Amino acid sequence: MTLADAVAIVLFFGITAYAIFGGADFGAGFWDLIAGGAKRGERPRALIDHSIGPVWEANHVWLIFCLVVLWTAFSEAFASITLTLFVPLTLAAFGIVLRGSSFAFRKAVFRTSDRRNFGAAFASSSVLVPYCMGAVAGAIASGRVPAGGKVGDPWSSWFNPTSIVGGILAVTVCAYLSAVYLTWDAKRLDDGPMEAYFRRRAIGSGVVAGVVAFVGIFVFKSDSSYLFDGLTSRALPLVILSGLCGVGSLVLLVRRSQHGARLASVGAVVSVVIGWGVAQWPYILPESLEVSQAAAPSGTLEAVLVVFALAAVTILPALALLYVLDQKSLLPGEGIDTPPSSPN
Repeated sequence: MTLADAVAIVLFFGITAYAIFGGADFGAGFWDLIAGGAKRGERPRALIDHSIGPVWEANHVWLIFCLVVLWTAFSEAFASITLTLFVPLTLAAFGIVLRGSSFAFRKAVFRTSDRRNFGAAFASSSVLVPYCMGAVAGAIASGRVPAGGKVGDPWSSWFNPTSIVGGILAVTVCAYLSAVYLTWDAKRLDDGPMEAYFRRRAIGSGVVAGVVAFVGIFVFKSDSSYLFDGLTSRALPLVILSGLCGVGSLVLLVRRSQHGARLASVGAVVSVVIGWGVAQWPYILPESLEVSQAAAPSGTLEAVLVVFALAAVTILPALALLYVLDQKSLLPGEGIDTPPSSPN
């Protein structure tokens, strides 16, 4: 394995971690958006605030990690992506800032109208950002980002069949992953009505995500032949594993085994993200720029790997401790002080 390959694996490790943690975070905003009016949506939103309040900032550390690694180790690819896809990337950046500030401010204001405005900004941004991220992934995977400092079309590069499917799939997968997590959190908090509420939504969103993924196969075949060939050959075991994990999580949800469903849902997401990387290997920009061609000098790659190793023994345990303490309800979180209800 070359240094470039090792750093590419590190980069995909960060992308996978962001999909798991950041994806669930965005999905919570989706359920916030469609929870209903102030009275109907009070209980679900309280659970969402309680679940993501202590960890939402840490969830997005992975995005910074991915950007830094891509910029440092594969600067040509970074330049090509940002030059061509500046529109969806700008929208995503704006949405992330708006989402974070709105989530913080809506708990600090007193007027109901202000809370509603900040809540709407938080929720709508939670849909905008994953859609843009999925569209960016679709643009890259379909070969619409040219290498060598050339600028691709700023609109058709991310407004095309593959990017549209990628954006919709990202939103539905985030919603599914979040609903599974929220079902577990409701059970952990001994809130039966909310457990049933989010279980139904986890099952529904899981089915929708599966349908979108199935439709995507036909879209990729006609619009992204290299990606389709990779998914149906070297990445096929991962695609099958993702499908099995997704179906397994739904079965476990029906059987009310929330812990197993959570693990299976994570397996489904991890498999599909890694499958994307394997499908387009050895290209970082199919079919114009290989990983080895885009890699920085060996000294830079070595420095990235050293820093990652240091982070693995210092920062990763701290993040793991944060999540463990949160799951054990040992962190100051967003309180759920409203009586249980059972919205449909």
